[in-house]
Amino acid sequence: MDSTTRFSKRAEDYARYRPSYPSDAIAAILDGFTKPRVADLGAGTGISSILLANAGARVYAIEPNAAMRAAIPLRPDIELIDGTAESTNLRDRSVDVVTAFQAYHWFDHDLVLTEAERIGRRRVRFAAVWNERDETDPFMLAYSDIIRRYMADDTESRRRATTVDGDLRDRGWTDVRVLDFRHAMPIDWDGLIGRTRSASYLPREGPAYETMAAELRALYDRAGELGGARFVLTTAVHLGERQ
Repeated sequence: MDSTTRFSKRAEDYARYRPSYPSDAIAAILDGFTKPRVADLGAGTGISSILLANAGARVYAIEPNAAMRAAIPLRPDIELIDGTAESTNLRDRSVDVVTAFQAYHWFDHDLVLTEAERIGRRRVRFAAVWNERDETDPFMLAYSDIIRRYMADDTESRRRATTVDGDLRDRGWTDVRVLDFRHAMPIDWDGLIGRTRSASYLPREGPAYETMAAELRALYDRAGELGGARFVLTTAVHLGERQ
């Protein structure tokens, strides 16, 4: 399935149930800039764009999927743009920071960095960000064991195999580094099943979905034995600079 259309039927669940990102991660991305202009590539339903704007950025939310883009709240500090990561429709030298939250693995890496270099100002920062489940937590490990049995494609392994740090270094970006931020959030049953439905690589209807949902419900019902129902995540922020 085309990466620009695979979330069309999941936009509502994505907007409502996807986990957010810790404020420290957002602060690290924008550190050193005053009122920066940010190109948020693959902005989806605007989770990251809203956090960046709330932190003082002027955000260009680049999203090719109309259903996802329509879920982004309208506000003066976020401009919605029908474009792709590889062709943003932004002007040359127009942004200070280029971000990709949960999205870099869907892009053509060479083309997206070429585009970042075109739209970036003389000093530009690139940030690729992923939330990864922390499977040292017993509930997260049990949850992961269930969903791995129902994956329809290799999205997770593709994400983990992404070579963004090497891609940046190969193109002459400097100060390439990774910052990790661990965060946990309690989750109720609606949140747990909604978060699962939002994943493009998992079933959202039919017999496989019903069986998976039953396993997840059984896990939720015994969550007290595992320390409670919660999503424990590590937000990995991959940063690079170019001047």
